Amino acid sequence: MKIICIGRNYADHAKEMNAKLPEKPMFFLKPDTALLPKRNPFYYPSFTKDLHYECEVVVKISRLGKNIATRYAQEYYEEIGIGIDFTARDLQAACKAKGHPWEIAKAFEHSAPLSETFIPKSSIDIKNLNFSLKKNGTIVQTGNTKDMIFSIEEIISYVSQFMTLKIGDLIFTGTPQGVGPVQIGDQLEGFLEGQKMLDLRIK
Repeated sequence: MKIICIGRNYADHAKEMNAKLPEKPMFFLKPDTALLPKRNPFYYPSFTKDLHYECEVVVKISRLGKNIATRYAQEYYEEIGIGIDFTARDLQAACKAKGHPWEIAKAFEHSAPLSETFIPKSSIDIKNLNFSLKKNGTIVQTGNTKDMIFSIEEIISYVSQFMTLKIGDLIFTGTPQGVGPVQIGDQLEGFLEGQKMLDLRIK
């Protein structure tokens, strides 16, 4: 099972990170050990002093596919969830400054908490889906899939040019503006169309 993460897929987030808009989907991978076991707390890693949340809509692949045409990509997923792409921002900045890969900032243990349940895509408007993140009861991120630079179908098609997508693979589709730091004791709650999907305590 692969965890595929899309970077800079919302223009407002790219702007807040002082980054150029991509011409093609940017993606990187996390290992399956990045998933947080169900009902487990998230422990703040000892190797970072600047851990950031990035709330994202997550697609679960339901069909094996390679070189998938965009017009057929909708047939390769059935469910939508929500997740957090945790980023050790200080480690990422150090890697970028040296021109190094930055997996240590993104792919560490339990860096991809995921909602326990997924919503059938047939029950929502996938092209106009609202999602949000609360930190300690205050909304810190809001997004809508209509603002994606690259749609879910375009992402599936593009990624499948380079690697076979398998049943159970997860695609984190990018985060909107509002990313920020967390501290021990913080509570994060993720929502899809107002329905709470994720509830996470930082320990």
